[in-house]
Amino acid sequence: MSLFNKIKKLFKPQQKSEISSGDFVMGFWDKLPKDFVIMAPMADVTDCAYREIIAKYSRHGKPAGGPDVFYTEFVASDGLASDKGRPHLMHNFKYTENERPIVAQIFSNTPENIENAARICRELGFDGIDLNMGCPEKNICKQGAGCGMIKTPELLAPIIAAAKRGAGDIPVAVKTRVGWSQNELETWIPAILDCDVAAIILHGRTRKVMSKIPANWDWIARAGQIVRASGKPTKFIGNGDVQSVEQAKEYCTKYNVDGVMIARAIFGNPWLFDTEKTQVSVAEKLQVMLEHTKIFNRELSEHKNFAVMKKHYKAYVAGFDGAKDLRVQLMESNSYLEIKQHVDNWLKNNPNADQIMIPC
Repeated sequence: MSLFNKIKKLFKPQQKSEISSGDFVMGFWDKLPKDFVIMAPMADVTDCAYREIIAKYSRHGKPAGGPDVFYTEFVASDGLASDKGRPHLMHNFKYTENERPIVAQIFSNTPENIENAARICRELGFDGIDLNMGCPEKNICKQGAGCGMIKTPELLAPIIAAAKRGAGDIPVAVKTRVGWSQNELETWIPAILDCDVAAIILHGRTRKVMSKIPANWDWIARAGQIVRASGKPTKFIGNGDVQSVEQAKEYCTKYNVDGVMIARAIFGNPWLFDTEKTQVSVAEKLQVMLEHTKIFNRELSEHKNFAVMKKHYKAYVAGFDGAKDLRVQLMESNSYLEIKQHVDNWLKNNPNADQIMIPC
């Protein structure tokens, strides 16, 4: 049976899983090292192409390599419930064995769709599932998903219970924010804990401020206190403005969290999680950018616009002489062959690029 037919079969009426919604499944979360570091899910950034590059160049799974956990981009459970929409979303679930443990992130405010999406993730072999209750984007919140869940706490328990039924023997986590327009930790975090999730990842801002002000790590520390006081095994992870693995480890101690999730710092830096790699030559960085583009072409060209890569080019091509002119050329290009031609020409005109080192 083909993978698509297997997935389609999952949408037929299901008998209740032998694992009830009340069971506490920790899975891989219980096996992570102390002060672990997670790569954050980001739309049109942490797709299968970039994750493959990060796994390779951050030496995931090797000493001093990372990250300890990978996340997919977030995927709409409502779309997965549609025979018409599902084929257009399945590319978001591509991954390689080099990325384990890997968590699939999904979102919806409809329990039935969340349960079906979680069942798909389990069938596809993911190590865990994460429920996005933190995305601040207006169109997501209007659906009552992402941060919108904070405004409808009565849906929290049904959504998590549905995810756990679909997930079966793999763990369910929640990624969220401190509140909608103000700090709501004293009610929101206990409500999540009551649902017996394996992990809570907390972004240290409200939805109202988006990313306009620094993340409040004192709020994150307070939430950690609430988690520990519950006596539950739930792992607690902080997220917001962390720029390096070294800083992440420091924050684990300073703010007493089990782990840290790193987001925007990964732009243009697939070596970020390799703590033994401190600098890279301009030539190597440009060659890795080409490799990244080639993988994107191979895996995602049928599903995503090539313009998605341009946010990566802005980050890759920065911090060295001549970067601006090359970046302008890349931003005007629309194919791998054009990108390669510009890079090859630039390297030909800058023969010392393999000796120019920049931080990574």
